[in-house]
Amino acid sequence: MNQETMKRAKEIVSQMTMEEKTSQMLYHAAAIDRLGIPAYCWWNEALHGVARAGDATVFPQAVGLGATFDEELVEKIGDATSIEGRAKYNQFTKHGDRDIYKGLTYWAPNVNIFRDPRWGRGHETYGEDPYLTGQLGMAFVKGLQGPDLDNPKAAACAKHFAVHSGPEADRHHFDARVSDQDLYDTYLYAFKRLVKDAKVESVMGAYNRVNGEPACGSKRLLKDILRDDWGFEGHVVSDCWAIRDFHENHKVTGCEVESAALAVNNGCDLNCGCVYEKLIYAYKAGLVSEETINTAVERLIELRLRLGTLPERKSKYDDIPYEVVECKEHIDLAIEAAKESFVLLKNDGVLPLNKDKLKTIGVIGPNSNSRIALVGNYEGISSEYITPLEGIQRFVGDDVRVFHADGTHLWKDRMHVLSEARDDFAEAMAVAEHSDVVVMCLGLDSTIEGEEGDAGNEFGSGDKKGLKLPGLQQELLEKITAVGKPVVLLLLSGSALDLSWAQENVNAIMQCWYPGARGGKAIAQVLFGQDSPSGKLPVTFYASDKDLPDFKDYSMENRTYRYFKGTPLYPFGYGLGYSKIKCGNAAIDKLSGSMDEHFTVNIDVTNQGSMNQKEVVQLYIKDVEASTRVPLWSLRKVMRVSLTPGETKTVSFELAPRDFAIIDEKGNAIVEPGKFKIAVGTSQPDARSEELTGNKCDVFEIDLKGETIQVEY
Repeated sequence: MNQETMKRAKEIVSQMTMEEKTSQMLYHAAAIDRLGIPAYCWWNEALHGVARAGDATVFPQAVGLGATFDEELVEKIGDATSIEGRAKYNQFTKHGDRDIYKGLTYWAPNVNIFRDPRWGRGHETYGEDPYLTGQLGMAFVKGLQGPDLDNPKAAACAKHFAVHSGPEADRHHFDARVSDQDLYDTYLYAFKRLVKDAKVESVMGAYNRVNGEPACGSKRLLKDILRDDWGFEGHVVSDCWAIRDFHENHKVTGCEVESAALAVNNGCDLNCGCVYEKLIYAYKAGLVSEETINTAVERLIELRLRLGTLPERKSKYDDIPYEVVECKEHIDLAIEAAKESFVLLKNDGVLPLNKDKLKTIGVIGPNSNSRIALVGNYEGISSEYITPLEGIQRFVGDDVRVFHADGTHLWKDRMHVLSEARDDFAEAMAVAEHSDVVVMCLGLDSTIEGEEGDAGNEFGSGDKKGLKLPGLQQELLEKITAVGKPVVLLLLSGSALDLSWAQENVNAIMQCWYPGARGGKAIAQVLFGQDSPSGKLPVTFYASDKDLPDFKDYSMENRTYRYFKGTPLYPFGYGLGYSKIKCGNAAIDKLSGSMDEHFTVNIDVTNQGSMNQKEVVQLYIKDVEASTRVPLWSLRKVMRVSLTPGETKTVSFELAPRDFAIIDEKGNAIVEPGKFKIAVGTSQPDARSEELTGNKCDVFEIDLKGETIQVEY
């Protein structure tokens, strides 16, 4: 926090009446003309590009960015997003437009842990792993806010703090019960990294309670942990209308006045909602002090000064021109990000397709020509959309005939209300019969996978009931495959689906997530071998619904790759490419050391194939002799490398004491003496990854000597 701007913020706030102060604590902060303070709306969105404010570059949805395992790329996307956001803000304010979604305070990224594939909002996250989520979240924050925090380009917000990942239908009254071990081991880690290392400007609370306390008014979360333990200096904002839940649903207060007081007293500075309209009455009733209100408003005004949203302090970004919005550089970045996000799950050799050897291609499925399936939620508007069908058509031109049929509705049993069920099956069969190869485009979209309130459908408030393909999609897939033509399955979804049948029966499967507005162009370039897929799964694909614990159970037992004891269909960290990558000469500098020593792990990565290939080298650690429950393996380092045919690069990782830490039952991060396993390779060190890739990780066993120490985790 800048001391100069804080001093000035205190001066400004000291001149406000109590009514004026409380008016600044609502997301639609009122103008105070006599002090030269213009109105400001704090609510803005930028999950994967500037959202809800007209045209902007629409990047792949967050879970797709998670699949890139690429911190540098995600930072570039954060930077591009805030550049476009600044350009828009400069024009909006020039024309006197200070409406919602027009400010510089972006409520992103979402660093909740995608602990259960049924959660509808999981595609807003970077996946199921705390370390990866923290690394990519920090990269996005740094890109969005810029390198000069005294003059930030924009303000990022880590949400939703904390222990929040469904069910959506219950979120307004749900109490997430969690042990201290899981709290610190899984749910808080990424938030801590964003607060302490990336200096995120804002933190948003969650709707639910956590161990009995509503998250947006939780003394433990907001005061004890966030402020006292982590030293957070920014502001806290409630999720939208979450404070109203205190009295209406959680029943921890009796009315709006009490709810406002509870939230403010426990450190929630800004209300997305309307409860703080009653804050003045809480003050008059003696439920909240003037000092507490002053502290909150000072934080808000101080940030507005640094952002340059008050006329007295200009920003060095005031001259960013409107021409940067959806510029070629940003569009190219979005397409590159999409290509890096695609995860090749299976390939019997049918990919890449060779258009010179094809006369006809059949493109079938409800997501084949769907714009909605490109963009996910919290999205902007694009000046151009390229669906998979359109991408393929453009790539092959007039050289190849492209047939098309939706085949079925995304989740209904018919395309038209007056038709009989399966009304488009016959056309899809005809397309398959007349094609040399079939590209099936199935999955989900944000109308059935999303946030409660945004998505209304038979799946229930945006969550999935299970892992099966919705509607008649599985039946359509089986009928088309039975025609006997090669089938390439493209999944456009934000979460894992049960692909057990497809794994056994189709020729190739590629997970494409929600790839951004021009995602179809990226899909075509990868399908036809202009680029090789290089994404890795940021979530586990389970073989069956039966592998899932109860959705409402927030224990991490048997959840995610870190604790799942079964055999997944596709493991976290898995993904194929077109070129053959081999690892060799793995080495560690020593096999034992004291508790405070560092270790260095090296491995050579070679492209033995004929195509350029990007590969993600992954390092996992396991405490073999831990005194408490620990993950089966924990991702600790990643590095993405680009390799030309025949090229070898040496990847080096340095491991610090913190990398060997475990979380005990009290939530302490400790390093214990004893044996540890370190695995390095291009996947997890599990049997299923080895079976699918044909490659085995190199595993070292080291011995740490000394006494147990506590570390900063």
